[in-house]
Amino acid sequence: MNKSKINLLYICFIAGLFVSGQVGAQVPYDRIVNATEEPENWLTYNGDYMSQRYSRLDQITPDNVTSLELKWILQNQVFGAWQSNPIIVDGVMYVTERPNSVMAVDASTGRVFWKFRHTPSENARVCCGANNRGVAVLDDRVFMGTLDARLIALDRINGQPLWNAEVADVNLAYSVTMAPLVVKDKIIVGVGGGEYGIRGYVAAFDAETGEQAWKTYTIPGPGEPGHDSWEGDDWEHGGASVWITGSFDPELNLTYWGVGNPGPDWNAGQRPGDNLFSDSVIALDADTGELEWYFQFTPNDGYDYDSVQVPVLADMVWRGEPKKVMMWANRNGYFYVLDRVTGLFLEGKPFVTVNWSSGLDENGRPIPTPQPEGMPTYPGNQGGTNWYPPSYSPRTGLFYFSAWENYATIYRAEESEYVPGQAFLGGGFSVLAPSPDAPTIGIGRTNPINNWTDEVGYASLKAMDPQTGEAVWSYNQYDVSDSGMLTTATDLLFTGGREGYFHAIDARSGDLIWNVNLGGQIVMAPVTYMVDGIQYVSVISGNGLSTFALRD
Repeated sequence: MNKSKINLLYICFIAGLFVSGQVGAQVPYDRIVNATEEPENWLTYNGDYMSQRYSRLDQITPDNVTSLELKWILQNQVFGAWQSNPIIVDGVMYVTERPNSVMAVDASTGRVFWKFRHTPSENARVCCGANNRGVAVLDDRVFMGTLDARLIALDRINGQPLWNAEVADVNLAYSVTMAPLVVKDKIIVGVGGGEYGIRGYVAAFDAETGEQAWKTYTIPGPGEPGHDSWEGDDWEHGGASVWITGSFDPELNLTYWGVGNPGPDWNAGQRPGDNLFSDSVIALDADTGELEWYFQFTPNDGYDYDSVQVPVLADMVWRGEPKKVMMWANRNGYFYVLDRVTGLFLEGKPFVTVNWSSGLDENGRPIPTPQPEGMPTYPGNQGGTNWYPPSYSPRTGLFYFSAWENYATIYRAEESEYVPGQAFLGGGFSVLAPSPDAPTIGIGRTNPINNWTDEVGYASLKAMDPQTGEAVWSYNQYDVSDSGMLTTATDLLFTGGREGYFHAIDARSGDLIWNVNLGGQIVMAPVTYMVDGIQYVSVISGNGLSTFALRD
């Protein structure tokens, strides 16, 4: 049988699955807006537009979670940290492999329906790994950003490419590593490349055609508000990348995006001023991209405190009155609550040791206390937390995230010259060693795991009360953690860590109920969904995606 006949038979097979309902029905915008009404699916990066990573599924409970058993494993064909977030639609899982492959998988068996591979340009450059964090779905299409700064639309039935649009110039070291965000008829992405002197931005593309609809720079140009926070031509290559998926409030028609560090990273003196809108959250009109408000967490950042954490939204009674809030555990070591209508500061307190700042003023602006050269700065370069997604449970009223406790960095500032397409760092750093004679810990702590001491930091899973800004409980792990969070309607918290343990924790008390070692580092958040009346929980560990359900 020739190849064309085989391909035709395959497409007919997939189309038959679609018609039978095994691949799924259309995913219009209305379904994504109302994602909480169908908890059996996971329709967008953080589960819904509020980015709470809270599921209303209740089949798995604290009483039966110890009966979880492994149902299937999907092996990644490429080595390296697997940071993809699966999307599940009507029994089909869409997940990416690094650097830029997409798979459609039977969510109940792990069987692969189709696979699309994109080979990035040899000119693609990324600072921190050839990662891709997932896709978005809309109607009958799947959307993926690429390391060579493109946005690709695929047919959801067969994985065939429909259009391929340029997001940015790969030759200037732009990239896209985030999962896109669908809003109405647009696909919105941000760009990476902050360590290469790019000028960051967020851009929206027409879902049908791939044409760019709007583009908003995260560094204001001449004549724009905030431009005077940069000196000379520093704004042209000041970084401020956007590399984690944002959130959306349909009622306000605002999208929210975390913005990364300014460049060069570690020499704040080389770029005087606040360096807006680096290390900020920005609120953009979903239709036009117009900036409605911003809040800057770390002005003139010299510590690489990217503010690309997930903006978690909630409607709550805030100290006696209804309020639309945004909760944010920031890399700089402070936990914030903001008014997401106006961007006004409501609350901010440290959640780890902080010595780069002595506190926050009444407007939430940090009071800087720079450390002398050669002295450790807390939190360290990886931050008090980082990009991995947190969770908020409306049942408990608590905000959950992974923190790096007792972690510090010694910085070294150097003058750097901007060269297009080359690293633009402004110095370097070292992480404290476990003892005076021990070698320092490398960037990203790439040494063997499970051998740390408290002197170089450890993981602390925290449950924060947004009303007070204080931790209600902490669950400590030996090694640091890059895992995100998932909470459920039965007050379970699922998470993991670099040691490879996958945990089920009581979300109210912080007590460990169940765990299993999967053998590989967990550097993404779990997801949960339901197929044919069975609730599944999936988590990526090392090079495998492991999926659990209750024992039959």
